[in-house]
Parts: sequence; C-alpha cells; structure tokens
Amino acid sequence: MKQNIKSIRPFIGAKNFEESRAFYRDLGFEEFVIESNFSVFKKQEIAFYLQDYYAKEWIENTMIFVEVESTDEYYNELLSLDLPQKYETSKLTPVRMMDWGKECFLHDPSGILWHFGEFFNK
Repeated sequence: MKQNIKSIRPFIGAKNFEESRAFYRDLGFEEFVIESNFSVFKKQEIAFYLQDYYAKEWIENTMIFVEVESTDEYYNELLSLDLPQKYETSKLTPVRMMDWGKECFLHDPSGILWHFGEFFNK
C-alpha cells in the first residue's frame, strides 16, 4: 500500500458514560463531544472513541497498550492522580519488568485494561 497510516483510534465502551468521561479527562485527555453519547478523547498523537455502550464480555476483554518514554515516570504521574481513590472500580498496578521492557496497568471504571509501557529494544 502506498498510503501512509496517520492514526489508529479504537472504540471503547463505558458502563457509566459520565464517570468514564470524567476519568479520562482526569487522566489528561481532552474530550471532543461528537454526540451526547459519543466522544473522542485526544492526548498528543493518540486518540480513542468513548461510547455510551456496555457489553460486559467486550469491555472486560478490552486492552489498550500505550507506549511511553519512561514507564517509571509515567507510573509516578498516574499515582499522583489518585484515580483509584476517585473512581472506586479503577485499579493501578505498579511497574513490572518483562523480557521485552516495562509496563504498568490501569483499569478504567468500566474494567478496560490500559497498559503503559516502554520497550527495551524496538
């Protein structure tokens, strides 16, 4: 293919749409409302669509990996946001070393698992 890919934007759902919107704004994403039940969230060069739709099996099996420059620094920033205190079902898991790099995990209020990590060798 000759065309360059410019971005990829996954669609994710929310058990409680208003709570998830607040969670992602607290996480540092800028929200652009498309419809009353559908928004796009952007931060730097990444974006995703959040929709007011919940299917338990789909949401609980959704994982998104975000590559960061420093997993340790990113984890400390996540810690400072105190998201698990603000959002009862949110969970933050400390950095762990893997063969390929490092990562930490953040569950959003609906159960979507975000991986934030860095690769040792690309």
